[in-house]
Amino acid sequence: MSIVGTRVVRREDRNLITGGGTYVDDLREEALATAVHAVFVRSPVAHARITGIDVAAAASAPGVVGVFTAADLGLEPHEAGPVREPWLADGIVRYVGEPVALVLTEERYQLADAAELVDVDYDPLDAVASIDAALDGGTLLFPDTGSNIVQVHGMAEFDDTIFDDCEVVVTQTILNPRVAPAPLEVRGAACAWGEDGRLTVWLSTQNAQIARSQLAGSLGVGEETVRVIAPDVGGGFGAKIGADPEATVLGWAAKRTGRAVRWVESRSENLTAMTHGRAQRNTVTLGGKRDGTVLAYRLDVVQDSGAYPRALFLPTLTEMMAVGVYRFPNVQTRSRAVVTNTTPIAAYRGAGRPEATAAVERAMDCFAAEIGMDPAELRRINFIRPEQFPYQTPTGASYDTGEYAAALDKVLDAAGYAELRAEQRRRREAGDPVELGLGIAAYVEITGSDAAGESGRVDVHPDGSVVAWTGSSPHGQGLGTTLAMLLSDALGVPLEKITVRHGDTDEVPKAIGTFGSRSLQMGGSAIRQAADEVIARARELAAELLEAAPDDLELDVERGVWQVRGAPSSTVLGWAQVAEAAGGKLSADVWFGGAKPTFPFGAHLAVVEVDTETGKAELRRIVAVDDAGPIVNPLTFRGQRHGGLAQGVAQALLEVVSYDEDGNPTTATLADYSFVTAAELPDFELVDMATPTDRNLLGVKGIGEAATIGSTPAVHNAVVDALSARGVRHLDMPATPIRVWAALEEAGKGSAR
Repeated sequence: MSIVGTRVVRREDRNLITGGGTYVDDLREEALATAVHAVFVRSPVAHARITGIDVAAAASAPGVVGVFTAADLGLEPHEAGPVREPWLADGIVRYVGEPVALVLTEERYQLADAAELVDVDYDPLDAVASIDAALDGGTLLFPDTGSNIVQVHGMAEFDDTIFDDCEVVVTQTILNPRVAPAPLEVRGAACAWGEDGRLTVWLSTQNAQIARSQLAGSLGVGEETVRVIAPDVGGGFGAKIGADPEATVLGWAAKRTGRAVRWVESRSENLTAMTHGRAQRNTVTLGGKRDGTVLAYRLDVVQDSGAYPRALFLPTLTEMMAVGVYRFPNVQTRSRAVVTNTTPIAAYRGAGRPEATAAVERAMDCFAAEIGMDPAELRRINFIRPEQFPYQTPTGASYDTGEYAAALDKVLDAAGYAELRAEQRRRREAGDPVELGLGIAAYVEITGSDAAGESGRVDVHPDGSVVAWTGSSPHGQGLGTTLAMLLSDALGVPLEKITVRHGDTDEVPKAIGTFGSRSLQMGGSAIRQAADEVIARARELAAELLEAAPDDLELDVERGVWQVRGAPSSTVLGWAQVAEAAGGKLSADVWFGGAKPTFPFGAHLAVVEVDTETGKAELRRIVAVDDAGPIVNPLTFRGQRHGGLAQGVAQALLEVVSYDEDGNPTTATLADYSFVTAAELPDFELVDMATPTDRNLLGVKGIGEAATIGSTPAVHNAVVDALSARGVRHLDMPATPIRVWAALEEAGKGSAR
């Protein structure tokens, strides 16, 4: 029996949940024994000229090793889209939390007092704290650019004639709120230059190799001079791709002082200075016939990029995925990215795809309400059909496989959709102040969109053990167990004899890493390819040892032995013997290339109750199909879905990073930022479905972000559905009690008129 497809308890978990994990702050490396500690002095204002920095008092404080500003660095600013971002603020600060100075002390407890002594004079400038203010252009963050719009993509002008044949046209503006990734482990790094002239950086990152390239480039040294090690990483969600600018400053400081440097930020720093996600405003226009046939769709995206546009791919990815699961004949998209005096925006679980799904799924519900059709039926009419795959969308995506109607039907059947609609009608007829709302979302996303492949290496040792190196980088997903399962299945070696290593650029020099739900389809395929090559080499060696033709040999994976085909009672060879014959180690080091993106899909149904007397919306049920192809470990797969659902629900109901009109963050602690807990979540009802792809060796698609993409619009639509009988047509996320209450009040005024 194959181990693939069976529930295997994650081998990583015992250490991670019992305090046995080693995170950046836990490191006790010899190279760090005399390390100094670091803190960044950060701007308390959103937009200002720096008219002076006095570090004298700080520099003479007890335990201070050094205080550094932009004037000390001598490093060229790094590119952020069409503008340049300094490593430490140079002349102007552009968001609350921007690093202005670095303070180093002998002991950690000395950091706060020393940082307080750095005296920075700020001459305030008008803040651009919203998309509207950015588009207005009255104040420019970068005057030399002449505009706060830093990227325009898609159609220059929209053509309204695509709606000429439509009987009904609906338009809605949708805010996709800014959210904080809030990983359990905040950002941290430790840097040490060795006697050999090499820099070693221990970094909480999703991509050690990308981080190495970034650090080498920013410090002006060759990549061979930098070693990056990613120890255990307590969550990333896209916000830990590569190395943040702070890591470059720390590497420079370690060189300047001749001392190793350690840094771990505070939770408030993390909420204000780590990149945020989402922050899009989308205007959708959808037109079609009263029989439900959609004829035209338009998506106009405005991306708030924050103070420095580090991730301009986000709005273009939203454009690419604009049509979702639907065969719309006419599609128009445009995106504009603007800069504001807020924390920079970058990748966050889903990265551009959740925004596209939220837009089109909200548009479909608006259209269904306008023509008086059940939203499930409207979706069925417009789904891309199975026989149309592979399907080329009007926006440039090439979908591999999909069964969109089947996924929706599975969800509706499992939820008892007809009975839920009947219950909703009963409540409305009875005048129940607690409204029931049902929200549907059907989605497709792109995973492994970079299509850059991945590295994999497998070594079989003379004791029969196996060590594998992967370019993918786990940070809580259970990837190590999953890859070990693939190797056990291919080689017939027990799990306990397999070790998976990752996250060290000296051990894995070439890799891409983990983002965009690429790890299994890219990294897993690389490990499988390496295993296949090991098997091919072992076949030749075993044939010599058994004095048989290679084609006559077979690997009995149940016992993990080589034998002559059809003669199970003959002499057999274990992996240890074959590895010994190979000279002490049997290896394969591969690059899985020629990869293509895959397109997971699914459908979610959310059931909410909204108390119209208090405005409180509560999620009662969520039923989900998340189809990512064949499943290697159902336990890990389920865990990814649980995490994704929780984050998606949180965005719809709770989470938003807010700023006042002067650019001051009003959600700078977990007392203000509504982080989701188990108390707000029901048991998730997961329905299984697996549609394979032909785009990698395993037939798998990514699952890391899928559930987040479907759950947010499902819950959002459910809240609006609950309020629809009371005249509410739309509500911005998150659906907090005050927003629900305000929407009901506004609708009540309308009905009174």
